[in-house]
Amino acid sequence: MKVSLQWAQQYSNVDLLALSTDEILKRIGSQLGAVEEVINIGSRYDKIVAARVVDCQKHSGADKLNVCLIDDGGVTPDVERNADNLVQVVCGAPNVRAGLLVAWLPPGSTVPSSIEKDPFVLGARELRGVVSNGMLASAHELGISDDHDGLLEISATATGEPKPGTPFKSLFGLDDVVIDCENKMFTHRPDCFGILGVARELAGITGQKFVSPNWYTKPSSEGVLADSQLEATGKNDAPDKVPRFMFQVIENVQVVPSSLDIQSSLARVGSKAINNIVDLTNYYMHLTAQPTHAFDYDKVAKLCNDGKVSIFPRMARDGEKLELLNGKTITLTSADIVIATDTQPIALAGVMGGSQTEVDSTTKNIIIECATFNMYAIRRTSMRHGLFTDAVTRFNKGQSPFQNGVVLNKIVEHICSNSTAKAGMRFDSGHPDAPRPLEVTSSFINARLGGSISPEEMKTLLENVEFEVTIDEDTLSIVIPFWRMDIEIPEDIVEEIGRLYDYSKLPVSLPLRAIQPVTKNDSLELKGRVRSILSAAGANEILTYSFVSGKLLRDAGQNPDEAYQLGNALSPALEYYRLSLTPSVLSKVQQNIRKGYDRIALFEISNTHQKSNGKTEENVPEELGMISLVYSVNDKKVSKHEGAAFFVAKAYLDNLGHRLGRTFVYTKIGDNIEYEVTKPFDLTRSAFVSDQETGASIGILGEFTNDIIRNMKAPSHSAGFELSSATLTKLHAQKSAYVPLQKYPGSTQDITLTTSDTSVYGEITTTLKHAVDELARTHGYLTSLSTRGIYQKDPGQTKNITYQLQIHHPERTLTTEEVTTYVNSVVSTIESAVNAKRV
Repeated sequence: MKVSLQWAQQYSNVDLLALSTDEILKRIGSQLGAVEEVINIGSRYDKIVAARVVDCQKHSGADKLNVCLIDDGGVTPDVERNADNLVQVVCGAPNVRAGLLVAWLPPGSTVPSSIEKDPFVLGARELRGVVSNGMLASAHELGISDDHDGLLEISATATGEPKPGTPFKSLFGLDDVVIDCENKMFTHRPDCFGILGVARELAGITGQKFVSPNWYTKPSSEGVLADSQLEATGKNDAPDKVPRFMFQVIENVQVVPSSLDIQSSLARVGSKAINNIVDLTNYYMHLTAQPTHAFDYDKVAKLCNDGKVSIFPRMARDGEKLELLNGKTITLTSADIVIATDTQPIALAGVMGGSQTEVDSTTKNIIIECATFNMYAIRRTSMRHGLFTDAVTRFNKGQSPFQNGVVLNKIVEHICSNSTAKAGMRFDSGHPDAPRPLEVTSSFINARLGGSISPEEMKTLLENVEFEVTIDEDTLSIVIPFWRMDIEIPEDIVEEIGRLYDYSKLPVSLPLRAIQPVTKNDSLELKGRVRSILSAAGANEILTYSFVSGKLLRDAGQNPDEAYQLGNALSPALEYYRLSLTPSVLSKVQQNIRKGYDRIALFEISNTHQKSNGKTEENVPEELGMISLVYSVNDKKVSKHEGAAFFVAKAYLDNLGHRLGRTFVYTKIGDNIEYEVTKPFDLTRSAFVSDQETGASIGILGEFTNDIIRNMKAPSHSAGFELSSATLTKLHAQKSAYVPLQKYPGSTQDITLTTSDTSVYGEITTTLKHAVDELARTHGYLTSLSTRGIYQKDPGQTKNITYQLQIHHPERTLTTEEVTTYVNSVVSTIESAVNAKRV
């Protein structure tokens, strides 16, 4: 955002130029935004003066050259003069003539238009035998416009006609400094993309009260009086994307070059002058941050049925074509907003106008359009078509719909008051609701800023930038200006007062806090423990995006309709909130396999979101904390006798439970399970995981379906689990995982049970665990049971399951007879309860 200080001063009641440039830059950098560049425009015009052409004669040696004698008021030193104190200059411009007031570049000066490229310094040199002292310049050579067809003719200004010798930079606001502020600093401040908004902020941060021009805050009427009989109809077919749409017809305009003041203003902020109509739309865009667009009324009429003008915003239709002002023809999509007639689109709304309705030298009647568009729709359209314009820069920051009317009024008034043009009918799709007053207490503000600013000081700071404030004891009731779209909640007022007051003036001491230690966060404690346990077991933690593509969801067998879709995704690959972690983790397996890691275990701890889980009281999607692990082995490296990946993943899970002081049990998954978290898993080779002590459901463990393996390009030897971290947190908080070392030696016994091929390992293990615990309580023993292995020689044959049982007594050493009796009792109980025999 380029800010011309001269232009800002023109619309400011505060003397901004009384401040030094260094002070302004310091204030902007600390209280407004970052400064990228400072451009001293005035230095480009050093030595250039206004001069009067006193005499103009044809060059004797060249038909197209003239030998001129100019009067510079005698102010330029070290230049050859005649007896009448006049300077000789050779000029080839077609409009040079005696009596003309022009810009003279004397010897030693630099041509302004060449400064940013290859600076060209003038001298006194012969042209066809006649010495020319410097040159007389065109608007192009002076860097004001692209007009190089003749000399720039200096006419009278608001203070009268300049005298010969007047420094040229004192004319047309050229003795200027342009400050280029970094756009990202103003992302939340759409008003600061206009010079009027920056002028207001400069006044506010220097402690001075700013008063906007009456036409901006207090328009004299609803619109400029309509004298024209030209008619046009309007409507709004996209109210969700176009909060407000306005236009006004103007009859009998004259399309001519703009005044030098306007051309100079636009040039200083990097905008090219085109003609008086287009230049005015750009001028007021740079001034107010509100883009507008001018259509040729008669050209629009030719594109309407029966020649009856009708323009309105609507969503484009897929495949529609539109030729833009830059000559590029684009193919529209249904996500683009267009300004259209009843037959076709004529402009890409908020981005660029169409070439078929361009205002040019033949234009006699125009339509000035002023609207507010959805910032996200404009941003996506700009990215989709690769179009980045000044209008896009402003519209995608969220311009205020409340300023449409005043800006439209001012442009129409400007055109009509400076020509014979007449205003015609005006269309307004509707007034938006005014923002409600905001109430906040000074104690609330001071508590967050750490200061002691009085309510009266706060009132002054806010009123300096045109907030309306009333005080009732400690409460400030604030009416927010219509251009401040960023102020919505009390915290926004805190930020505003802190910035205007200057954060550097606030106390730098840390706030007082009690030294009592804070309560531990159970969730963070659990996540830290899980990270340590899984990492120690050889797994590697990864962190993937919380947003995923619709393709990843479909590849994982999940339904994208169950996921929240982002309205403004960073890219199509990050379009949805993910439903579970496992697809994200599984998608990273192949990348690691390609890098040469043949045996890997990856885990992630993060949040997921599902529509079925609803929203919080704040109306945001409910978060589900999850823990996911995937174990995989490169299919080319799988050992011939390697067991199923399921049991390796289960070993990770059992180890996690043991280290957390919990025992997990596994149950068969029934049919018709529709949980999104289970979709990647092969339910015939998976199990639900629950806590043995409480019965709480924790998650799922298993292998993945063949479709998922193929879609993810993962090894077939893969398995994993996904657990609810919220449930684990509650369980972990209930019981410490710490187990003291036993004082007395214990005994370790292996128990191998043989059972049929159809027996369920989970049922046998649960029954055995129950028997171990029940008998241990009877004798006062401390026990621990773990699975050592499962062996089955061939499918269909019996299988052996080996358990390891550890037995202790807290008060004495167990005898061999006691251990044998206890183990036999356990075996007898399990043999009578299930179809299993001890080997």
